[in-house]
Amino acid sequence: MSENGTWQPHEITPRSAGCAATVDGLIGHLRELDLTALLTAEKALVFRGFGVEPGALDQVMDMVLPNRLAYVHGNSPRTKVGRNVYTSTEYPAQYTISMHNELSYAAHWPARLLFYCQVAAPTGGATPVVDANLWLESLDPEVRAAFAGGVCYQQNLHDGLGLGKSWQQTFETEDQAEVEEFLSGTGATWKWTADGLRVSQVRPSTTRHPVTGVEVWFNQSDQWHPAALDDEVARVMTQVMTPDELPQSVTFADGSPIPDEYVFQIRDRGLDAAINVDWRVGDLLLIDNVLVAHGRRPYTGSRRILVAMSD
Repeated sequence: MSENGTWQPHEITPRSAGCAATVDGLIGHLRELDLTALLTAEKALVFRGFGVEPGALDQVMDMVLPNRLAYVHGNSPRTKVGRNVYTSTEYPAQYTISMHNELSYAAHWPARLLFYCQVAAPTGGATPVVDANLWLESLDPEVRAAFAGGVCYQQNLHDGLGLGKSWQQTFETEDQAEVEEFLSGTGATWKWTADGLRVSQVRPSTTRHPVTGVEVWFNQSDQWHPAALDDEVARVMTQVMTPDELPQSVTFADGSPIPDEYVFQIRDRGLDAAINVDWRVGDLLLIDNVLVAHGRRPYTGSRRILVAMSD
């Protein structure tokens, strides 16, 4: 919390921690912390100035992510680079990624996310974060009421040739039986098609934090809605395909369409309220994935942010 009362991530440096500016210093400090209590209270933590290099990343992750998860059923394009460590996204650099809680459209989501800056962009590329309760409260009563019944997400996952991610990439397997076993525990409905797999699932639009009980905005309707797609390929897709044919789409839970102006309000107010985390090489950002939503600002040049998650 900043001095003027506006929420922002809590920054931890060697000076504030009273330890050496090294990975060993950071690990020693983490051992002394009640990390769960601190993260719940502060919602997001930035570790800066400890000189964390890629070769030491696993040591730190083992301290802060108790059960590192695979990115299964994720819709964002990523590359797996280590033991359940991924590139943060491979969405084109010139576009903003709007605010979202990771896997909020799924039946199961990670409790924590850890981001690591391996290469900082020359310009731009910040990771904006927003208090998800403040985001919820910023929305008009009309919008909140309309979403009270939840939303229905639909994915059309091709089998290796098509737009968007394949079902093999999405579920990190080539075995249809494994996919069906995973989906059977999610409440989703699915159908194998001539082109791949269609998945539909109804999810709530908000959730409550398991410790604090605070209610937060917790869905990705604006990212899944055709009106909010802002790259050229996406615009062409919406012109030549129906919503049911798109790689992903969303409606209200009863199947009725979500008005364009609702998703614009959701997207824009989340971004407007966000605080930018500007990256320096070696920085780490740990967030509570329920209390805080995140996104990405556009950038130029090279940028490499790695991410891992845990329950």
